[in-house]
Amino acid sequence: MRSSSKNRHDDESETELERQLAVIRRGVAEILPSEAELRGRLSSSISNRKPLVIKAGFDPTAPHLHLGHAVLLQKLHQFQELGHAVTFLIGDFTGMIGDPSGMSETRKPLTAEQVKDNAKTYQQQIRHFLDPARTTIAFNSAWMRPMTAEQFIHLAAQYNVARMLERDDFRTRFEAHRPIGLHEFLYPLIQGYDSVMLRADIELGGTDQKFNLLVGRELQKPTGQPPQLVITMPLLEGTDGVRKMSKSFGNAIGIEEPPNEIFGKIMSVTDDLMLRYYELLTDDDLEGVKQLHPKTAKMNLAEKLVARFHGEETATKARIWFDATFSSAPLRIDVSDTVRVTDVQSATVIDALVEAKLVTSKSEARRLIQQGAVDVDGRRIDDPAWMLPTGQRLHVKVGKRRFATLIRQ
Repeated sequence: MRSSSKNRHDDESETELERQLAVIRRGVAEILPSEAELRGRLSSSISNRKPLVIKAGFDPTAPHLHLGHAVLLQKLHQFQELGHAVTFLIGDFTGMIGDPSGMSETRKPLTAEQVKDNAKTYQQQIRHFLDPARTTIAFNSAWMRPMTAEQFIHLAAQYNVARMLERDDFRTRFEAHRPIGLHEFLYPLIQGYDSVMLRADIELGGTDQKFNLLVGRELQKPTGQPPQLVITMPLLEGTDGVRKMSKSFGNAIGIEEPPNEIFGKIMSVTDDLMLRYYELLTDDDLEGVKQLHPKTAKMNLAEKLVARFHGEETATKARIWFDATFSSAPLRIDVSDTVRVTDVQSATVIDALVEAKLVTSKSEARRLIQQGAVDVDGRRIDDPAWMLPTGQRLHVKVGKRRFATLIRQ
């Protein structure tokens, strides 16, 4: 009987192991040092019923998170749903140094006050992905600020300059005789030390973080801790479909942007990028998504993401709004509760656009009309002197993402 029971338990453990591996593999760029080691660590966790400690760090260098950040948050969410212990690390100390990853020149450090303000918004925004009751939020200033100079020198002695210069961005700058601040060498050292303090089993990061993540393994070894495994995730392209998502590139989709804005931006991405968004930001079956018409799949994705950040009801309204706004047929849906409604006195479309603050000037309105970028009820307007009918709701689209319902009194 015992043998039969043990075999059944082993079978259940193996089934659970394969289930977890399938979830963890999704969208992953690289597992280091190997998937075999990940398999062993997971197997032990399942057998001993001891959750692994999963860590991901975010420097609060900007006040709002976007879908590029959401790639790591989604993977943290998946680990949390698998029953592991998730730590969301806010790099309030490292944020003042500035991550040198991918930088061709030295970053400008942030002030402590900037970092503190940004950290507050991060704590609020991660609720869209992580269960607050099951999430540990840590700040690396908790162990870095009390550290004495002697302790810091001891930490610095555990890594050497030659290894630092193996890093691509440091080596490129060194060979090009571009400045490298000594403080930049400290960044990966401190990030690695975070893993020591948190006793991390697995650390997540973008592919550009690979060097930093591996430093954590090296610093854990002398402490007797099992070196953490490293899982890197792809850098999500922004709405331009080329460069990684970044506010500085103007291609970001912020997770707390207005619902219609999020919906419209997602609908503007290419079909290939849409599938990548599905893979990295949802748990949906990709084969099922591929069976859908691309527009339907994209609308489903947009609605799903808006629902995550703003709720199901708001997401439904955003979908109705988008469908109505971009329909080629005259609108038959009252979407007044999903778009801004403005009463205008102006008779001509060019004056109405200015009055409704859809444009900043008549010259901008005229230029957009000449470019064919102004639609009213699905009809392209090419005459700046076109007169608005009175007393009707007119659904106006200016450019790709400016919308309103205008009523001429």
